[in-house]
Amino acid sequence: MAVTGEEHTADPAAVRRHPILFRTIKQRKNPKLRRSDITVTDQAAVKRAVKAASLGNAMEWFDFGIYSYLAVTLGHVFFPSGNETAQLLSSFATFAVAFLVRPLGGMFFGPMGDRIGRKKVLALTMIMMAVGTFAIGLIPSYASIGFWAPVLLILFRLVQGFSTGGEYGGASTFIAEYAPDKRRGFFGSFLEFGTLAGYVGAAGLVTVLTAALGPDTMADWGWRVPFLVAGPLGLVGLYLRLRLDETPAFQKLEAENASASEAADPVETSAKGDLAKIFRQYWPTLILCVALVGAYNVTDYMLLSYMPTYLSDELGYSETHGLLILLGVMALLMLIINQVGRLSDRFGRKPLLMAGMLGFLVLSAPAFLLIGQGSVLAITAGMLMLGLSLVCLLGTMSAALPALFPTEVRYGSLSVGYNLSASLFGGTTPLVITALISLTGSNLMPAYYAMAAALVGVIAVACMKETARQPLAGSPPSVCTKEEAAELVQAQAPEPRF
Repeated sequence: MAVTGEEHTADPAAVRRHPILFRTIKQRKNPKLRRSDITVTDQAAVKRAVKAASLGNAMEWFDFGIYSYLAVTLGHVFFPSGNETAQLLSSFATFAVAFLVRPLGGMFFGPMGDRIGRKKVLALTMIMMAVGTFAIGLIPSYASIGFWAPVLLILFRLVQGFSTGGEYGGASTFIAEYAPDKRRGFFGSFLEFGTLAGYVGAAGLVTVLTAALGPDTMADWGWRVPFLVAGPLGLVGLYLRLRLDETPAFQKLEAENASASEAADPVETSAKGDLAKIFRQYWPTLILCVALVGAYNVTDYMLLSYMPTYLSDELGYSETHGLLILLGVMALLMLIINQVGRLSDRFGRKPLLMAGMLGFLVLSAPAFLLIGQGSVLAITAGMLMLGLSLVCLLGTMSAALPALFPTEVRYGSLSVGYNLSASLFGGTTPLVITALISLTGSNLMPAYYAMAAALVGVIAVACMKETARQPLAGSPPSVCTKEEAAELVQAQAPEPRF
């Protein structure tokens, strides 16, 4: 008798002789849902979770955005005077340094979040980011302490990067596991709303300070103010995150594993064992995650982080005017990003992601040609073309990425995949583009770089599975009301025979 565990591949004669056995095997492999298996979300708890994760994310990216928008000033403050391009490259290299340790942070915090819970790790990353950013605001300049100024800057950038390694994977996992299946895109979009809010806050504060104090005072002491603001903001984010309960999906997983925990192999419950499991069992999905995040990060950092420097350093545009235009574009994206999340719930993640990738592939060159014209109208039009493509990715990615991995390894796998890609392609974007422009003399290099990333993204989106309106892998269905839960159970009931 050829028993394979699936009736359609078993010996038909054996199935006829042992119908009860094969029916039992099938039922065990595909058990029917019970009402107790379905999570009915607490709407108030979902809103608290979304608010805390999004505000925390906003504070993280406020901290990161400050450095991006002060890159030129920081180059003068922390690096020897001389060649301005060399100073800018040194500043962006220090920006990229934080991304080099992000995979280490992801490998450290990710498996920890799968073992001890999402909430505790997200609180820890919040503390580390606030401390690292606040400390940068206290570092003396190169003129005061020489060589030690860039050394201390790099040290605290490493602290920022290490903490950020556990942030996105944890925050997106947290919201995805709290949200009902049919609204995961909408609630997930608030995470990137927080990212935009952080960038807007950073850009707005830098713009106001630059306009009020002037370039000389900014280089003297004004640059410190945005970094010092990070301390109090970090305390607010920490308070919000500590007030939350653990996600329903993790609580159920923890309850299921409680009885087996004493007998578990200690190697498999270590960070090393968890990482080995992720790379051994989920490497195809990790590659897909790296490709998606790489395309998304290149385009994201090109527009939101690098663009003000491109306008001022490469095109000779006023720093304040460039930031004001970017602020307007980001404010518009904030207005529509949640609607993009709703659309991804209705039509699917893949159509929205594909629209964003194709937008960058087709529109990057025309957008940069417009930006190169130099007028406010042309720059705004070019940045809007890029921004509307980006918002298709921003509003969808935070719901699509957590759905790639099952609950037991979701935080760890997403943190590893996201941060490996962010390290290789995201944080290096300003550095690579600046170097390419310097090497080739072409101001269209940002467009070509974005188009190459978008092409990889198109292939990755074509290879991924649609996950909209479906339960997360390894988790039971999650619904908004008891009536929806009853309908799911009823849908599985056998039809009466007459």
